[in-house]
Amino acid sequence: MGGTLRLQTISTELQQIARQATECPDMVFTTLAHKMDIPFLREAYRRTKKNGAPGVDKVTAKDYGKNLESNLSDLHERLKTGRYTAPPVKRVWIEKEDGRQRPIGIPAFEDKIVQRAVEMLLSPIYEQTFLDFSMGFRKGRNQHQAIHILREQCRTNNIKWIISADITGLFDNINNTMLKDLIRLKVNDGSIIRLIGKWLNAGVMEGGTISYSDKGTPQGGVISPILSNIFLHYVLDEWFANAVLPRMYGRCFIVRFADDFIIGCEKEEDAHRLMEVLPKRFGGFDLSLHPKKTVLIPFGKPGANVDKDDKNGTFDFLGFTFFWARSLKGYWVIKKKTAGKRARRFMNMIRQWCKNSRHDPIKDQHATLRSKLRGFYQYYGVRGNFKILETVFEYTEKTWRFWLTRRSHKGTVWFGKLQESYPLPKPRIVHNI
Repeated sequence: MGGTLRLQTISTELQQIARQATECPDMVFTTLAHKMDIPFLREAYRRTKKNGAPGVDKVTAKDYGKNLESNLSDLHERLKTGRYTAPPVKRVWIEKEDGRQRPIGIPAFEDKIVQRAVEMLLSPIYEQTFLDFSMGFRKGRNQHQAIHILREQCRTNNIKWIISADITGLFDNINNTMLKDLIRLKVNDGSIIRLIGKWLNAGVMEGGTISYSDKGTPQGGVISPILSNIFLHYVLDEWFANAVLPRMYGRCFIVRFADDFIIGCEKEEDAHRLMEVLPKRFGGFDLSLHPKKTVLIPFGKPGANVDKDDKNGTFDFLGFTFFWARSLKGYWVIKKKTAGKRARRFMNMIRQWCKNSRHDPIKDQHATLRSKLRGFYQYYGVRGNFKILETVFEYTEKTWRFWLTRRSHKGTVWFGKLQESYPLPKPRIVHNI
C-alpha cells in the first residue's frame, strides 16, 4: 500500500514539474536532485530494461535485483553525499550486414538506473520546451508520425525544394562544455549538472584499456537521447523557429527525428540561403554537416505535361524514399517506399541468417523468421508500400527454402509440405499513412 502511495506521489511530483515548466516557460529549475530518494530510484529501476548485457562491473539486472533494497539504499547514500562515480562504458563491436563493424556502448546496470532517474526529472521539463516538429525519443511520438508530418507539409505548403541534411557523428561530437551551459538555461541544479558531467567524462573501456574524450554523449546511455535532443533544440530547432522562419520569403517547414532532419522550402532562393547558413550554424557549435550527404533536391509537384522521365528529385528520410507519382485516378501525389538500401540490408541479413541457422530446429527457425518479417511489416507496412513487402516476403520464403534443401535430399517437395505446418506471415499494411 505504501509503495503504491509513493508511486502516486512520484507521478504527482513529475506532473507538477511539467506544469511549472508550462506555466513559467522562463523558469530555471535549481532543486531537483533531492527528489531522487529510494522510492524514486526504485521506480527508475522498474523502468530500466533488464535484458541488457552487463557493463564493466559484470553485474546483471538479476544480480542487482537479488539485494535490491540494500543496493538502492547504498546508491542513494552515494548520490546524496556526492560520492557516486560513473563507471566507464564497455565498448563491444557488432558486425553490420555489409560486413563492417559498429561500436556498441554498454553502461553498468546501476548507472542505467541513475541515468533513468535523471531522465525522469528532465523529461517533464523539456517536453514543455521542445517544439512540435522534434519527433525523436519523445513519449507519444514516433517515426511514422514524423513521416506523416513531412508528407502533409510538402503537400499543403506547395513545397518545391527539399534540404536533406546529415549531421556528421552527432552523438560522438557534442561539445560537452556547450551542452552543460545549454542545460543550465533550464536546469541549474548543481548535483544534476555534476552527474551529467560524470557521465560525459566517464570514458570508454575496450579490451581492458580506458579512453577518454572531451566530446560526445555516453554510448548506449539512457540519458543520451534527451541530452542530444536538448543540444539540437538550441542548435537547430529554436533557431529555425525564431530566427529562420521570419526571414523566409515563402513557406518553409522542418521535421527532425533525433539527428535526421528535413527542411522544405516553397522558394528556391530560401533553400539556397539555408544551404549557405546551415553549415555555419552547426560549425558554431562544433558540429558539421556531411558535405556530400547534405543536399538540395528539387521536389515540386510535376506539371501537367511532365512525364515519368522527369528529373524531379527523390529523397530518403527514416528508411523511406519519397517521390512524386501518379495515383490510380491520375493525380500527382507524394508516395513513399522502403529505401532501397534498407530493403537490401534486410534481405542480406535474411540470407546470412538462413545460411548460419539452417541446422537449427525447424520450429526455432520458423519462430525467428516470423519475428523478423513481422518487425519489417510493423515498420515498413505503410500504405502504398505493399509491393516492397511482397518482395521481401517472397525473398525470405525462397531463401529459407534454398538453405533448408541444402540439408535434406527431399528437395522442394519436402519444403512444400513444411510450408503447410510452418507458414511465414504474409505482408500486410499496418499504418494508414
